[in-house]
Amino acid sequence: MISDRSVKLVLLDLDGTLADTAPDLASAANRMRVSRGMAPMAVADLRRFVSQGARGMVGQAFNVSPDDGGYQALRDEFLREYESALCSESALFPGMDDVLRQLEERGIKWGIVTNKLTRFTVPLVDALRLSKRAACVVSGDTTPFSKPHPAPLLHALAVAQVDAMLSLYVGDDRRDIDAGRAAGVRTVVASYGYLGDGLPYQQWGADHVIGSARELLQLVN
Repeated sequence: MISDRSVKLVLLDLDGTLADTAPDLASAANRMRVSRGMAPMAVADLRRFVSQGARGMVGQAFNVSPDDGGYQALRDEFLREYESALCSESALFPGMDDVLRQLEERGIKWGIVTNKLTRFTVPLVDALRLSKRAACVVSGDTTPFSKPHPAPLLHALAVAQVDAMLSLYVGDDRRDIDAGRAAGVRTVVASYGYLGDGLPYQQWGADHVIGSARELLQLVN
Protein backbone atom coordinates (compact mmCIF):
# COMPACT_ATOMS: atom_id res chain seq x y z
CA MET A 1 0.00 0.00 0.00
CA ILE A 2 1.17 3.52 -0.79
CA SER A 3 0.38 6.53 1.35
CA ASP A 4 -1.87 8.98 -0.49
CA ARG A 5 0.56 11.71 0.57
CA SER A 6 3.11 10.15 -1.76
CA VAL A 7 0.77 9.99 -4.78
CA LYS A 8 -0.11 13.28 -6.41
CA LEU A 9 -0.79 12.04 -9.95
CA VAL A 10 -2.33 8.88 -11.40
CA LEU A 11 -1.76 8.41 -15.13
CA LEU A 12 -3.80 5.84 -17.04
CA ASP A 13 -3.58 4.17 -20.40
CA LEU A 14 -6.82 4.59 -22.38
CA ASP A 15 -7.78 1.40 -24.25
CA GLY A 16 -8.07 -1.53 -21.87
CA THR A 17 -7.27 0.44 -18.72
CA LEU A 18 -9.50 3.49 -18.47
CA ALA A 19 -12.14 2.44 -20.99
CA ASP A 20 -13.33 -0.74 -22.64
CA THR A 21 -13.06 0.23 -26.29
CA ALA A 22 -12.89 -3.30 -27.70
CA PRO A 23 -16.54 -3.41 -28.88
CA ASP A 24 -16.15 -0.40 -31.19
CA LEU A 25 -12.76 -1.52 -32.50
CA ALA A 26 -14.11 -5.01 -33.14
CA SER A 27 -17.17 -3.55 -34.86
CA ALA A 28 -14.93 -1.61 -37.26
CA ALA A 29 -13.03 -4.78 -38.17
CA ASN A 30 -16.23 -6.77 -38.53
CA ARG A 31 -17.84 -4.21 -40.83
CA MET A 32 -14.87 -4.69 -43.09
CA ARG A 33 -15.17 -8.47 -42.93
CA VAL A 34 -18.89 -8.43 -43.67
CA SER A 35 -18.37 -6.10 -46.64
CA ARG A 36 -16.06 -8.76 -48.07
CA GLY A 37 -18.50 -11.60 -47.52
CA MET A 38 -16.71 -12.86 -44.41
CA ALA A 39 -18.44 -13.82 -41.17
CA PRO A 40 -17.97 -11.39 -38.26
CA MET A 41 -15.59 -12.45 -35.52
CA ALA A 42 -16.50 -12.63 -31.85
CA VAL A 43 -15.37 -9.62 -29.84
CA ALA A 44 -13.62 -12.03 -27.46
CA ASP A 45 -11.41 -13.24 -30.33
CA LEU A 46 -10.34 -9.68 -31.16
CA ARG A 47 -10.23 -8.24 -27.64
CA ARG A 48 -6.69 -9.16 -26.66
CA PHE A 49 -5.31 -7.51 -29.82
CA VAL A 50 -6.79 -4.09 -29.06
CA SER A 51 -3.65 -2.86 -27.31
CA GLN A 52 -1.74 -3.46 -30.54
CA GLY A 53 -3.91 -0.86 -32.28
CA ALA A 54 -4.76 -1.06 -35.97
CA ARG A 55 -1.87 -3.43 -36.60
CA GLY A 56 -3.25 -5.96 -34.16
CA MET A 57 -6.87 -5.63 -35.19
CA VAL A 58 -6.23 -5.80 -38.93
CA GLY A 59 -3.73 -8.59 -38.43
CA GLN A 60 -6.15 -10.74 -36.50
CA ALA A 61 -9.20 -9.95 -38.62
CA PHE A 62 -7.47 -10.56 -41.97
CA ASN A 63 -4.40 -12.65 -41.08
CA VAL A 64 -1.97 -10.12 -42.50
CA SER A 65 1.18 -8.42 -41.23
CA PRO A 66 2.57 -4.95 -42.01
CA ASP A 67 4.96 -6.58 -44.49
CA ASP A 68 2.15 -8.09 -46.55
CA GLY A 69 0.87 -6.46 -49.71
CA GLY A 70 -2.46 -4.79 -49.15
CA TYR A 71 -1.88 -4.29 -45.43
CA GLN A 72 -1.64 -0.50 -45.65
CA ALA A 73 -4.94 -0.23 -47.52
CA LEU A 74 -6.66 -2.46 -44.95
CA ARG A 75 -5.16 -0.42 -42.10
CA ASP A 76 -6.32 2.87 -43.60
CA GLU A 77 -9.81 1.50 -44.18
CA PHE A 78 -9.93 0.18 -40.63
CA LEU A 79 -9.00 3.58 -39.21
CA ARG A 80 -11.70 5.27 -41.28
CA GLU A 81 -14.28 2.74 -40.12
CA TYR A 82 -13.27 3.17 -36.50
CA GLU A 83 -13.24 6.96 -36.70
CA SER A 84 -16.81 6.91 -38.03
CA ALA A 85 -18.13 5.26 -34.85
CA LEU A 86 -15.52 5.30 -32.12
CA CYS A 87 -17.78 5.67 -29.10
CA SER A 88 -20.97 3.78 -29.87
CA GLU A 89 -20.34 1.05 -27.31
CA SER A 90 -17.11 2.13 -25.62
CA ALA A 91 -17.46 2.93 -21.92
CA LEU A 92 -15.40 3.37 -18.77
CA PHE A 93 -14.63 0.11 -17.01
CA PRO A 94 -16.93 -0.69 -14.08
CA GLY A 95 -16.16 1.50 -11.10
CA MET A 96 -13.72 3.73 -12.99
CA ASP A 97 -15.83 6.89 -12.88
CA ASP A 98 -16.16 6.56 -9.11
CA VAL A 99 -12.40 6.01 -8.83
CA LEU A 100 -11.69 9.19 -10.78
CA ARG A 101 -14.12 11.17 -8.65
CA GLN A 102 -12.56 9.91 -5.45
CA LEU A 103 -9.11 10.84 -6.70
CA GLU A 104 -10.41 14.32 -7.50
CA GLU A 105 -11.97 14.63 -4.04
CA ARG A 106 -8.65 13.72 -2.48
CA GLY A 107 -6.83 16.32 -4.52
CA ILE A 108 -4.97 13.72 -6.58
CA LYS A 109 -4.61 14.66 -10.24
CA TRP A 110 -5.19 12.08 -12.96
CA GLY A 111 -4.44 12.03 -16.65
CA ILE A 112 -4.35 9.88 -19.78
CA VAL A 113 -1.31 8.63 -21.69
CA THR A 114 -2.16 6.53 -24.74
CA ASN A 115 -0.60 5.43 -28.02
CA LYS A 116 -3.90 6.23 -29.73
CA LEU A 117 -3.50 9.06 -32.25
CA THR A 118 -4.91 12.47 -31.36
CA ARG A 119 -7.58 12.26 -34.09
CA PHE A 120 -9.12 9.33 -32.20
CA THR A 121 -8.16 10.20 -28.62
CA VAL A 122 -9.72 13.66 -28.45
CA PRO A 123 -13.22 12.75 -29.71
CA LEU A 124 -13.27 9.59 -27.60
CA VAL A 125 -12.24 11.38 -24.41
CA ASP A 126 -14.81 14.09 -25.21
CA ALA A 127 -17.53 11.46 -25.70
CA LEU A 128 -16.60 9.88 -22.37
CA ARG A 129 -16.96 13.35 -20.80
CA LEU A 130 -13.48 13.34 -19.35
CA SER A 131 -11.75 16.15 -21.24
CA LYS A 132 -12.39 18.86 -18.66
CA ARG A 133 -11.50 16.59 -15.75
CA ALA A 134 -8.14 15.22 -16.87
CA ALA A 135 -4.96 17.02 -15.81
CA CYS A 136 -3.40 15.96 -19.12
CA VAL A 137 -4.22 13.93 -22.21
CA VAL A 138 -1.18 12.65 -24.10
CA SER A 139 -1.73 10.82 -27.39
CA GLY A 140 0.55 8.63 -29.44
CA ASP A 141 1.55 11.54 -31.67
CA THR A 142 1.80 14.22 -28.97
CA THR A 143 5.56 13.65 -28.69
CA PRO A 144 8.00 12.38 -31.34
CA PHE A 145 7.93 8.94 -29.68
CA SER A 146 5.20 6.62 -28.44
CA LYS A 147 5.28 4.01 -25.68
CA PRO A 148 7.36 2.05 -24.73
CA HIS A 149 9.53 5.18 -25.04
CA PRO A 150 9.22 7.27 -21.85
CA ALA A 151 8.68 10.56 -23.74
CA PRO A 152 4.85 10.53 -23.52
CA LEU A 153 4.94 9.96 -19.77
CA LEU A 154 7.62 12.58 -19.23
CA HIS A 155 5.46 15.02 -21.20
CA ALA A 156 2.45 14.16 -19.03
CA LEU A 157 4.46 14.79 -15.87
CA ALA A 158 5.56 18.17 -17.21
CA VAL A 159 2.01 19.19 -18.14
CA ALA A 160 0.59 18.05 -14.80
CA GLN A 161 3.57 19.58 -12.98
CA VAL A 162 4.09 16.55 -10.76
CA ASP A 163 7.35 14.75 -10.04
CA ALA A 164 7.76 11.18 -11.29
CA MET A 165 8.34 9.89 -7.78
CA LEU A 166 4.89 11.13 -6.79
CA SER A 167 3.15 9.46 -9.72
CA LEU A 168 1.66 6.13 -10.78
CA TYR A 169 1.08 4.82 -14.29
CA VAL A 170 -1.60 2.19 -14.85
CA GLY A 171 -1.65 0.13 -18.05
CA ASP A 172 -2.68 -3.21 -19.53
CA ASP A 173 0.21 -3.77 -21.94
CA ARG A 174 3.87 -4.50 -21.40
CA ARG A 175 4.82 -1.33 -23.28
CA ASP A 176 2.98 0.66 -20.59
CA ILE A 177 5.06 -0.84 -17.82
CA ASP A 178 8.29 -0.46 -19.79
CA ALA A 179 7.49 3.20 -20.47
CA GLY A 180 6.57 3.87 -16.87
CA ARG A 181 9.71 2.30 -15.51
CA ALA A 182 11.84 4.25 -17.99
CA ALA A 183 10.13 7.48 -16.92
CA GLY A 184 10.74 6.76 -13.23
CA VAL A 185 7.10 6.43 -12.17
CA ARG A 186 5.65 3.56 -10.18
CA THR A 187 3.82 1.13 -12.42
CA VAL A 188 0.54 -0.75 -12.08
CA VAL A 189 -0.81 -3.53 -14.30
CA ALA A 190 -4.54 -3.42 -14.97
CA SER A 191 -5.03 -7.19 -15.15
CA TYR A 192 -8.70 -6.68 -16.06
CA GLY A 193 -7.55 -5.17 -19.38
CA TYR A 194 -6.55 -6.64 -22.72
CA LEU A 195 -2.98 -7.76 -21.79
CA GLY A 196 -1.97 -8.75 -25.33
CA ASP A 197 -0.66 -12.15 -26.35
CA GLY A 198 2.98 -11.84 -25.35
CA LEU A 199 4.84 -12.29 -22.07
CA PRO A 200 2.47 -12.89 -19.10
CA TYR A 201 1.83 -9.70 -17.13
CA GLN A 202 3.30 -11.27 -13.99
CA GLN A 203 6.68 -11.03 -15.73
CA TRP A 204 6.47 -7.40 -16.83
CA GLY A 205 8.17 -6.09 -13.69
CA ALA A 206 5.39 -3.78 -12.52
CA ASP A 207 5.27 -2.49 -8.96
CA HIS A 208 1.61 -3.44 -8.47
CA VAL A 209 -1.23 -5.38 -10.08
CA ILE A 210 -4.92 -4.53 -9.79
CA GLY A 211 -7.80 -6.78 -10.81
CA SER A 212 -10.42 -4.04 -11.01
CA ALA A 213 -10.61 -0.28 -11.29
CA ARG A 214 -11.66 0.05 -7.66
CA GLU A 215 -8.50 -1.68 -6.48
CA LEU A 216 -6.57 1.35 -7.63
CA LEU A 217 -7.89 3.27 -4.62
CA GLN A 218 -6.17 0.77 -2.32
CA LEU A 219 -2.84 2.03 -3.63
CA VAL A 220 -3.56 5.58 -2.52
CA ASN A 221 -5.28 4.88 0.82
